This record gives sequence, C-alpha cells and structure tokens, in this order.
Amino acid sequence: HLATSLPLPSERDHLRPRIDLVVFMIDIKSKYSLKNVETSLAYVDASFFLGKVCFLVTGVGRVNACSIETNAVCKLGETYCSPVLFCELELEGVRAATAQRLVQMLRICAGHIPGVSALSFVSLMRKSDDD
Repeated sequence: HLATSLPLPSERDHLRPRIDLVVFMIDIKSKYSLKNVETSLAYVDASFFLGKVCFLVTGVGRVNACSIETNAVCKLGETYCSPVLFCELELEGVRAATAQRLVQMLRICAGHIPGVSALSFVSLMRKSDDD
C-alpha cells in the first residue's frame, strides 16, 4: 500500500491491514521529497522506530542532479535509528535487488522469519553500516 504522506486517512481504518514496515521514499533530486518525509515522521508511532521503519533514497545515480545532501538523509537515519537504503530505480538489477531487500525486511518485521526480530535485524544492519 502506498501513501503520499501521513497521517493516513481515518475513514478506512477498519479495512486497513496491520502495518509491519514503513518505508519512507526520498527522491534525492527533490527537496520537497525530504520535507514531506520529515513532516510525515511526526505521525509515526515511536514503537515503529524499533526496527519497522527504513528510508529508501532514490535517484542516487545522478550526483549532478541532487537537491538533497546525502549527509542530511544519513542524519535522518541516525536520528530515528533506522536504516537508509540508497538505490537507482532506473537500473533494473539495482531495482530488483532493492525490492528483494525490502521484501526480506518486511518478512522479518512481519514475524515470518523465526528467531529474528525487526529490532535485532536493524541492530545487525547498523553494525555492518558502521564498519
């Protein structure tokens, strides 16, 4: 399910499935994209930041067209203790690999991988990112 911003409309709350993972997409070529994400973060329950939120940054293949500093996005990930994934959606291989990574994260967040919690998974990702 996709939403352009938060909060989600409440009129269909009773029909909405449980939310297991929130992926904030940031187009590095649009300052508005980052502002929209920053505004939407206020509507996410604090418990989601314990392994059920990630930031997906698109458009990273065009460094000369960037409107957002990558440091700003990395700082967002640090502030909310959430992983940041960078990808270029125009490259089929990268797009497929990113989709597989997100599906695996979703499976963990939804509790479909025995012995791995969302919190432990994000903890492992953060340690590998720091190296």
